[in-house]
Amino acid sequence: MFGQFMSNLMNYTFLQNALITSIIVGVTCGILGSFITLKGMSLIGDAISHAVLPGVAISYMIGINFFYGAVVAGLLTALGINYVDQKSRVKADSAIGILFSAFFAAGVILIQKAQSAIDLTSILFGNILTVSNTDRYITLVVGVIVILIVFLFYKELLITTFDPTMARAYGLPVDFINYGIMILLTLVSVASLQTVGVILVVALLITPASTAYMLTNDLSKMTLLSAMIGAIAAVAGLYFSFAYNLPSGAVIVLAAATMFVLAFLFAPEQGLVWRKVKKAV
Repeated sequence: MFGQFMSNLMNYTFLQNALITSIIVGVTCGILGSFITLKGMSLIGDAISHAVLPGVAISYMIGINFFYGAVVAGLLTALGINYVDQKSRVKADSAIGILFSAFFAAGVILIQKAQSAIDLTSILFGNILTVSNTDRYITLVVGVIVILIVFLFYKELLITTFDPTMARAYGLPVDFINYGIMILLTLVSVASLQTVGVILVVALLITPASTAYMLTNDLSKMTLLSAMIGAIAAVAGLYFSFAYNLPSGAVIVLAAATMFVLAFLFAPEQGLVWRKVKKAV
């Protein structure tokens, strides 16, 4: 089975595009997911990934690449969540729920209106085997942007992630940095649509990072581990989805979840099994 997969990989461009794109998405989600997980922004990631749906629908209806409409919808959601949180008595989690559900519902209605042009299942759960060269390039550009920003502003991200109060005392623009993370989160969520879809993208953002968090207490090591786990999950998921004719996005997420379970049980310091062994000894 593996030999057949490698043979097809060498001969078919669509499979090469799928492999390259899935690796880029896995690495990018792993890197950004480390900061999102530690900052407690998982719900915002979930909201943005779902709220891009109306942007995708409108893009298809007017005949442009879905990336542009999805980014606009995601940014409007991120800004709207923050605005409602700051300008009203409604708390952040409630603002997330309100805007996420409203945008998602609008997207479902718009997709029904343009049903002949849009495959809803592909949008919700991804279809990595239909990735075009354009989609691959967009994903690559987003990945490079995320990696560059994390590399250039690592110290600022480190301080604002662990101690926002100290960051403000140092004069760092904490709110601006949070907005920047939301923008990156939007770009990564949109870039991941073809791979895992709007339903599963938050899992690829959170699961590799959470797995890495079980293995180390150092943020730089956590970021690298998370990127590696995301890439391994992407490759393993693509292989098993190809080998057994399964939905690629779902299998990629399950591959990541499997690694989390292994870390949860057997991580050297935090693993459940090792902690019980230490207590018994």
